[in-house]
Amino acid sequence: MIVCENIFKSYKHGAARKQVLSNVNLVIERGDRIALLGRNGAGKSTLIKLIGGVEMPTSGRINRRMSLSWPLGFAGGFQGSLTGYDNARFISRIYERDYKDVKAFVEDFTELGRQLAMPVKTYSSGMRARLAFALSLAIEFECYLIDEIILVGDQNFQRKCHYELFEKRRDRTMILASHSNEVVRDYCSRAVIINDGHATMHHDVNAALEIYNAL
Repeated sequence: MIVCENIFKSYKHGAARKQVLSNVNLVIERGDRIALLGRNGAGKSTLIKLIGGVEMPTSGRINRRMSLSWPLGFAGGFQGSLTGYDNARFISRIYERDYKDVKAFVEDFTELGRQLAMPVKTYSSGMRARLAFALSLAIEFECYLIDEIILVGDQNFQRKCHYELFEKRRDRTMILASHSNEVVRDYCSRAVIINDGHATMHHDVNAALEIYNAL
């Protein structure tokens, strides 16, 4: 499971601090599919980054008892001067996977062609998201962290994303930040509403969507 205990997160802006999350307590069980709901800027992506270890909480702690992907679409960990292939090789070494298998998956999934041999710093944001998404899926995780940014590219790429995540990996734990009522209803079993820095778990997804849509 994943346990968030008394999580606070704030950012410094000049002499002031902006509080984004306040006293967040959550328990996510194996196999849960949790929707994160909230208005833009409510802290959904921040919470995903904290759970994934991309950022650290200002206070509190997160206990992770399963393997987690980095946030899908998050490209902050890439080395920009290296090519897409080089980044795939690096990820393969970290997770002790066969590079040939990872390379083949990335080539097929991203459809970036010769761009994979170019430095990542030359990529558009959409291309970087495709590469980050493909590398996340090339490594099997017990829990996937998903932001709305996965909905990049054309319809064919979006269909690939949905198949790989929601069909092929239907037994995995997922934490999904989304504004789409349809996606939440179709794929999520519980929902967390983030509002004014506080996170509230709801076991009825439809009831949670009603509250969220009224915000």
